[in-house]
Amino acid sequence: MTSGRRSRSARGAVLLAVLSGLLPLAGCTRAVDGVPTAVPVRSLPGSVEELEPLIVTEVPSGLPRLEDGQLHPPAGAKRAEDVAGYAENPARERQVLEDYGYRHGWERFWGDGSALTTGVFVDQFHTRAGAGAYAEDLAHNDAEHYDGVLEERPVDLPGTCRLLTIEKPRADSRMAGPAALVWCAHGVFSVGVTAVAGSVEAAEEEVRAVLDEQLDRLPPA
Repeated sequence: MTSGRRSRSARGAVLLAVLSGLLPLAGCTRAVDGVPTAVPVRSLPGSVEELEPLIVTEVPSGLPRLEDGQLHPPAGAKRAEDVAGYAENPARERQVLEDYGYRHGWERFWGDGSALTTGVFVDQFHTRAGAGAYAEDLAHNDAEHYDGVLEERPVDLPGTCRLLTIEKPRADSRMAGPAALVWCAHGVFSVGVTAVAGSVEAAEEEVRAVLDEQLDRLPPA
């Protein structure tokens, strides 16, 4: 599988081209085995509308939140058909998402009109196994696409996280500056945070802080 949506999908297209879309799942066929113990249903969002209040509302960098409708495609609520639409082959991507057990997700972005951007992606699955496979595949996909440095178990982050840092983005990557991306599995959720900042250090500081708050807002893993 690949990062940001299997083979080549733009999962988090950021406004006007501020940049930082994450690739799709479109060409991955990894089977998701196992039916892990699920978090009690009563503690989980039952719909994408119930997921929205659990998404962080501010970021440490102080960047203003971008209205969902300002972005193309729009941020906010995501269903399988929306995420599949990022791929070159939506039908194929939809099947991949079904294999993961994808239910729904939410995207939110912050930016000031410059290259500085922060994004949060929270996706909910039917099982822990699906969420874990999805987060892992996204991390490896992005590492391959952006040619960055991937840490499998970064210090001071949960063991299910992978951190990607990109100091000097390639000209053809559409990445607007130094960046950090983190993907983690948290129970039946996949949580991703991306930041484009003035330096890799600043970007990593942002994603770590945002991730910490986002995980705290979700039901226990």
